[in-house]
Amino acid sequence: MSAGGAPVPPPPNPAVSFPAPRITLPAGPDILRTYSGAFVCLEILFGGLVWILVASSNVPLPLLQGWVMFVSVTAFIFSLLFLGVFLSGMVTQIDANWNFLDFVYHFTVFVFYFGAFLLEAAATSLHDLHCNTTMVVQPLLSDNQYNINVAATIFAFVTTACYGCSLGLALRRWRP
Repeated sequence: MSAGGAPVPPPPNPAVSFPAPRITLPAGPDILRTYSGAFVCLEILFGGLVWILVASSNVPLPLLQGWVMFVSVTAFIFSLLFLGVFLSGMVTQIDANWNFLDFVYHFTVFVFYFGAFLLEAAATSLHDLHCNTTMVVQPLLSDNQYNINVAATIFAFVTTACYGCSLGLALRRWRP
């Protein structure tokens, strides 16, 4: 009883006051049976190829391709974590609006990957640019580096398209 004689209500139970996680994607291996799960797997596959191809070109233009490497490696790791959280079923244990987090994640990565795709295309387009190395004028990219960069540009575009599709699906789930 309080000083005025009225009973004091009990403190709220913290477990009850948190909302349940909001997610419309299935948890566990069932995530792989959805379009979103398939796109995340494709993002990991093609993003890994971009990472490998840019690294195998010996990064002749570090200012441009360094950003491409950063984006592809970071997106690869975070996509693996994202898929791992769904596969492990942790999404049902963590109280969050997963539909919104899915949208924000894919929007952010789509914007960064689109920029990385443009930078990789710009680096590839510099193939015929000749630079002076001491006494000999030679192309900026060797033919092998050019071919690798063309493949990296194509896979960066495909990866960007996969993130764009995931973004569209996430937007539909977040704002039905």
